[in-house]
Amino acid sequence: MRFIEGENVPEPAVRCTLTATFGEVRNMGRLIGGCCLIAVGLFVLLGFTQADVQGGLATVVALLIGAGLPVAGGAWLIARHFGAGRVRGERREALRRETLEAEVLRLAGRHSGRLTAVEVAGELAVSPAAAEEALHALALRKVADLQITDSGVLVYVFHDVLHAPEKDQARRLLDP
Repeated sequence: MRFIEGENVPEPAVRCTLTATFGEVRNMGRLIGGCCLIAVGLFVLLGFTQADVQGGLATVVALLIGAGLPVAGGAWLIARHFGAGRVRGERREALRRETLEAEVLRLAGRHSGRLTAVEVAGELAVSPAAAEEALHALALRKVADLQITDSGVLVYVFHDVLHAPEKDQARRLLDP
């Protein structure tokens, strides 16, 4: 702890905050709920094994409903907990990449089809690494070409943007 000058009030050197999104809480609820349902199903199964009941169709149906459904529901919730988070994270990352690339293309239109990673990072408020990654991905897909200046600056050139004014003079492929 540190003391503020002139006061004897300690100030914590490290402050921790705990925040969670609604999706994270709901996903954790699936795990807890699934475990509870499995525990209830196993408890009912234990009760059936300890009880002196006659075997028959009604007993089997009661066992399936009383123990089988909670265990199946709990297993489903746990599977959703582990599977849903991974799929959601992959979708979120893909959407983030696609959105950044769309913004880079829009920015290329405003900059006459030529961009550097620093321009992208500055104007789109992303890290230089994220800007380079997005530009590199577009270059790999042949949307942009990579050029270098005499001073060593990498410039990404978007040919479709450079030639966009020519689209009014476009003709059919088989016309002479």
